[in-house]
Amino acid sequence: MFSFFKRFKGSKESDTAADESLAAQDGATPEAEAVEPVAPAEPVAPAAPPVPPVATTIIEPQPEPQDTGLDSVEIVPPPVQDAGAKRSWLTRLKSGLAKTSSNLTGIFVGTKIDEDLYEELETALLMSDAGVEATEFLLESLREKVRSERLTDPQQVKIALRTLLVELLKPLEKSLMLGRAQPLVMMIAGVNGAGKTTSIGKLAKHLQSFHQSVLLAAGDTFRAAAREQLAVWGQRNNVTVVAQESGDPAAVIFDAVGAARARKIDVMMADTAGRLPTQLHLMEELRKVKRVIGKAQDGAPHEVLLVIDANTGQNALTQVKAFDDALGLTGLIVTKLDGTAKGGILAAIARQRPIPVYFIGVGEKVEDLQPFSAEEFSDALLGG
Repeated sequence: MFSFFKRFKGSKESDTAADESLAAQDGATPEAEAVEPVAPAEPVAPAAPPVPPVATTIIEPQPEPQDTGLDSVEIVPPPVQDAGAKRSWLTRLKSGLAKTSSNLTGIFVGTKIDEDLYEELETALLMSDAGVEATEFLLESLREKVRSERLTDPQQVKIALRTLLVELLKPLEKSLMLGRAQPLVMMIAGVNGAGKTTSIGKLAKHLQSFHQSVLLAAGDTFRAAAREQLAVWGQRNNVTVVAQESGDPAAVIFDAVGAARARKIDVMMADTAGRLPTQLHLMEELRKVKRVIGKAQDGAPHEVLLVIDANTGQNALTQVKAFDDALGLTGLIVTKLDGTAKGGILAAIARQRPIPVYFIGVGEKVEDLQPFSAEEFSDALLGG
């Protein structure tokens, strides 16, 4: 592939012209005859250089990106993922959802299909933060399925519930499409503590596995050490980070979009300041950032993602609604599913605000962030 960073060498004619220009400044031409030496003129002090304006910091290094053109790239499970890696991911997913799963799967052991089973199942779903609406929907659908298919074994009921859960979560399963613009600008939001900056670093590495060049913008200028944290991920992934120690986050991101366009970067991800949805004046700042991105590049941002912490349960659903109303979300990244007893929150999101879940995270490692699959998630949740 050709590199986006093309280096141009001047022609011989341009070099000769430059020599003539420099010689002319000294009062001679390249063809001039030799003359008698004269006393040197009094040296003229060079003019003081102008004071440079305060500029956005470009934190290098940035590797030469690979030229993939504007062909669409669909982010599905990684292109080079052998069976062993797949099993490893499913094992980590099941381990992460074990607490939620144990509350659900135990109901179907040594029991019979009666009203007590449905009541226990209702309690378990509510405890997993599936929410009232999703719980009622699943139970009503399950009762009908048991009647219509004349199910008599509790394990058959569990399989039926798994089928219904897959159908409920399937609308959340959507691939992230790259290559629609250059750069593809992604604005990433989330409250402090949700794992936003860490998810950006992991996602940058994930995109690089699809041969995408990446540039990061440290737009979280209010949180202490947010810039440094993103810079560490930039160094780790060999990715450029555009940042300022302080200032307007919209201005930092505007500069980053310009830098990404000049360098022909594939994907530019903007880290935005953590916001609580109840802080209306701060949410307005995010709206401003989105408007400024649109001025920096027509049609941008192409993706507006929200990072949510699965452990916050129904509060995460509240965040999804608030940020979606303010920004128009295109996707979600659900973090910290490892060890949570509230994995049912995805069912609540699917029922009340079905925004695509592009990625889920079940650990601290880079490979612990993977595309969401409704079937894999349902199997892990119900011990399939």
